[in-house]
Amino acid sequence: MKSHEVLKKAFDQSSPKAIAADLGVSLSLVYKWAQEQSEVGSGSRNPLDRILEIQNHTQDHGMIEWLCEQTGGYFVRNPASDCEQGYEVLPATTEIVGQFSGLLARISQAALDNSITPDEAEEIRQCWDKLKSFGEGFVRCCEEGDFELMQQDKEETEEKKPRSTLY
Repeated sequence: MKSHEVLKKAFDQSSPKAIAADLGVSLSLVYKWAQEQSEVGSGSRNPLDRILEIQNHTQDHGMIEWLCEQTGGYFVRNPASDCEQGYEVLPATTEIVGQFSGLLARISQAALDNSITPDEAEEIRQCWDKLKSFGEGFVRCCEEGDFELMQQDKEETEEKKPRSTLY
């Protein structure tokens, strides 16, 4: 989704007039933020585009992490896609289940004494972030069609096998 589309959707939940007043900008500017920028003058660089540009220049995720925290969330970077043809679905699925099991085991171990120390909480956070990251990588491979390609290759290989006659 493009930034202007995100803002347009957000403006459905709130009044652009109230947003303009709170930010001290014109109502027309707020409406322009929700339009795609074009060479003929419609649209305007919106705050989301500007934040992204600052992040791209600084390569610092601190402000993104801060925004996530301010809205009750937590920022976890998605892994780079390393899908390769032949990536096996079952081992990847088993890895996700194993990581989830490890997370649950760490939580259970930490909670045995009915309290969780800050160090234990940090370990749980690291396990959770690793699981989310691996899961995202798995989903990206699905979206990029890697698992679908693997199945197609298998089917094509089976089709190319010479037929044998039994008699």
